[in-house]
Amino acid sequence: MGNIVTELRGRFRRGDIVTRLLYINVGIFLLTTLLDVFLRLMDVHYPFLRWGECPAGFAQLLRQPWSLVTYMFVHADVWHILFNMLWLYWFGQMFRYFFSDRHLCGLYILGGLCGGLLYMAAYNVFPYFRPFVGSSYLLGASASVLAIAVATAVREPDYRVNLLFLGSVRLKYLTLVLVLLDVMLAASGNAGGHIAHLGGALAGYWFAVAFRRGYDPTAWINRVIDFFAGRCVPRRRKPKMKVHYGKHAADYDYNARRREREEEIDRILDKLKKSGYGSLTAEEKQALFDESKRL
Repeated sequence: MGNIVTELRGRFRRGDIVTRLLYINVGIFLLTTLLDVFLRLMDVHYPFLRWGECPAGFAQLLRQPWSLVTYMFVHADVWHILFNMLWLYWFGQMFRYFFSDRHLCGLYILGGLCGGLLYMAAYNVFPYFRPFVGSSYLLGASASVLAIAVATAVREPDYRVNLLFLGSVRLKYLTLVLVLLDVMLAASGNAGGHIAHLGGALAGYWFAVAFRRGYDPTAWINRVIDFFAGRCVPRRRKPKMKVHYGKHAADYDYNARRREREEEIDRILDKLKKSGYGSLTAEEKQALFDESKRL
């Protein structure tokens, strides 16, 4: 069991941002599901999942403000998380091809925030939703995933994806259909979810257009993440005694870092070959420059 945990931790640390988001979402789902099963077996009826879901009412949000962020990592059932993670994987890999891991991390959060805020605004503005404000909650990564999809489509609208039974479809048409479906279902049984999707789509469009003009709307989110990551990860103290690390452990860490760097360079070179130097981000250009100095 210890080896499995160690291997999973290693894969998480060496993985790209899509892999890390998949691990986080699946891990939270397994934890909450197992806890729910345990409470049911103990005949304890407590809606603990509600503390991670985003409420429709502003008064309720004041009692659990963190839920505007946590809801985008919480899922209701297996099918809910399965489809969201599949879409995250497919669109996330395309997004990384045209932008970067750091931008994807920021946009995932930005899309979720915009989706949650639009969801709350709609439930408190439109009379149709007012009877349900006190009992409605939002959960799932759909708004974040649609933000990533729309941003990729705005960046490369004619990029083709292969769909089962439909064949090759341009990305702009695929995302347009997804957005139109959410608009048409904005008054359905899952109205809140579809409205949140539209908020995520707006965030993705905002990001792509602003990025094209030289502005990154996700920069502040990544600065906040860096701040808390620096606070939460303790600094390593130098040992008082000289410690000799095993040669195999050192070789493993070195090879893992080298393999991760080589995979990133291969991805950048493939992007350079297909789309040209102008399609590279500043981080990707710097990575190529740094790698050229090592040769």
